[in-house]
Amino acid sequence: MQEARDLSFGYSMKLHEQYMREALKEAQRAFEEEEVPVGAVVVQEGKIIARASNQVERLKDPTAHAEMLALTSATHFLRTKWLKDASLYVTIEPCSMCAGALVLARIKNIYYGAKDPKTGACGSLTNLVNHKKLNHRIKTQGGILQEDCASLLSEFFKKKRHRRN
Repeated sequence: MQEARDLSFGYSMKLHEQYMREALKEAQRAFEEEEVPVGAVVVQEGKIIARASNQVERLKDPTAHAEMLALTSATHFLRTKWLKDASLYVTIEPCSMCAGALVLARIKNIYYGAKDPKTGACGSLTNLVNHKKLNHRIKTQGGILQEDCASLLSEFFKKKRHRRN
C-alpha cells in the first residue's frame, strides 16, 4: 500500500501526524496545568529543535502562546533570527500575534490541527501568513489530527465552564 503524500510540502502524512502528536503532548501538558491546551513543535531537517505549550496563566503573560515560546526556543537553539528551513506544528491555527511573529522569523511551513474561526490568522479569520503586502509568505496546511486537537480544546473549555457553575 502506497503512503499518502502531501506533494506541496514533500513529507508523508504519517510524518506530519507524528510531529503533530508531539505537539499534542505539549498541549496535554498545558491542559494538566490548566492552561488553554495548545502545543507546538518546531522541526528542521527531520528533527524537533523546539517544543512548547501555552504558559499564559503561569507566566501572567498574554504573549506566552505555545507558538511564541517555540519560536523563541528554536531561534535560540539555532542562534539565528531566521527559521527559513523550519516548520511549525501547532495544535490550533495561529492567532494574528503568532502569525505575525512567524512571518517575521521567516518560517517556511505551518502545519496546524484545528481551525480557529474566532482568531485564526492562517485563513479562518484572516490570512496574515500569506498577505500580499508582507515580504514573506508561509506555506500552511491545516487539519492534521484535527479531531484530536479540537477535542482536547473542547474538553478543556467544557471542564472550565463546569467549574464556574
